[in-house]
Amino acid sequence: MTGEPATEAPVNGGRNYNGAGVVSKIIRKEKGGYEITITDPGDGRQVVDIIPPGPELLVSEGESIKFDQPLTSNPNVGGFGQGDAEIVLQDPLRVQGLLFFLASVILAQIFLVLKKKQFEKVQLAEMNF
Repeated sequence: MTGEPATEAPVNGGRNYNGAGVVSKIIRKEKGGYEITITDPGDGRQVVDIIPPGPELLVSEGESIKFDQPLTSNPNVGGFGQGDAEIVLQDPLRVQGLLFFLASVILAQIFLVLKKKQFEKVQLAEMNF
């Protein structure tokens, strides 16, 4: 086995194999991703390629691979690369907290205005002596 990468490693795209061979072993890693062992039919040399978590694997064990064949799907093709999921706009507890905060700010403003009016009345009464 050699440690050289068997695929082109783009920053955020699909992975293509740089040769021909047969997928002899696919190991799914615990934290996501795959470790693919590809055997060259000509000389029996094995190349191990590590696929990071994210892209969907397009090959299976025992499958023959041609030169420059994609091993994974390209997450950038067809939208934002995200699966359809239920959309949750806000947690209800956060919305209730926001409403409580805004109500307390409004009440504080009202009480400050009333206190100012009361203070103005006291000043006016002191000036009339």
